[in-house]
Amino acid sequence: MTWKHPSSPVTKKFKLQRSATKVMAIVFWDAKGVIHLDILLQGQCINATAYCSTLDRLRDAIRRKKTWTLEKGCCASAR
Repeated sequence: MTWKHPSSPVTKKFKLQRSATKVMAIVFWDAKGVIHLDILLQGQCINATAYCSTLDRLRDAIRRKKTWTLEKGCCASAR
C-alpha cells in the first residue's frame, strides 16, 4: 500500500479476461536464446506427423541461425 495525496488521480486497475482459445507452445532454445517457437492452437494435437514437421522446421531454423555450429560441429576441441 502506498500513501497518496487526496487530490491525486485514481490508478486504473486492469481487468484480466480469459483467452478465448487454448494454445500450446513448443519452444527450443540454447544458451543464447530461443531457436524455434511453434504454436499449436486448440484442437491440434501432437502426433508423429506434427512432431516430425516441428523437428524439420527446427532443423531449418538452426541452419539459418547457427550455420557456424553446423559447419564446425557442436563440440569442437580446444587445441
